[in-house]
Amino acid sequence: MSLRTSDRRPEPNELTSPVHWELVERLQGDRAIPLLQSQMFWACELASSVSAQSIDAVHHPHLWSIRQVFAHCLDAERAFGDRMWRLAAGDTATLVPFDHDAYAQSRFGLGNVSHLIGELGALRQANTILLKRIKPNCWDHCGTIEGQTVSVRGLAWLSAAHLHHHFEVIEQRCEITVQRAHDPSQMSR
Repeated sequence: MSLRTSDRRPEPNELTSPVHWELVERLQGDRAIPLLQSQMFWACELASSVSAQSIDAVHHPHLWSIRQVFAHCLDAERAFGDRMWRLAAGDTATLVPFDHDAYAQSRFGLGNVSHLIGELGALRQANTILLKRIKPNCWDHCGTIEGQTVSVRGLAWLSAAHLHHHFEVIEQRCEITVQRAHDPSQMSR
């Protein structure tokens, strides 16, 4: 398959935040949609591998419990979906960041970890469906968040990179390694 597909890796002008670019560069694969889909296998395996004793512990120097990290991941997935939807539709307004620390500290919506993972999966599925149905040129639409340019494509990759980062942190904090799903570059669209 050609790398000119809509969900190919973003160009530097599509993701101008150095921090975001660094996160995306850590990802393997050439296409966002298979990567986004494969991460939900990792989410399920990871959630089932975290011990009950670890789920609400704060592992210093970190400030959030594992449950708060999972809740943060689904909050971010919701925000990524909204931003992708708005940019794909041609909304040119500056996108407002959300204060992830305030959401995490409020313990808003915390609950059973399997329910959090289920909600994360539903949000990821909705975002993936959106990305599959938009016109190819919509992936190129750009907007601004905190003074940085980002495209729909950049947001798709950043969504995957964000989850990847936090799942690696959870594995490290809990001293576990879970089997990750198939090679995303081999998954069909």
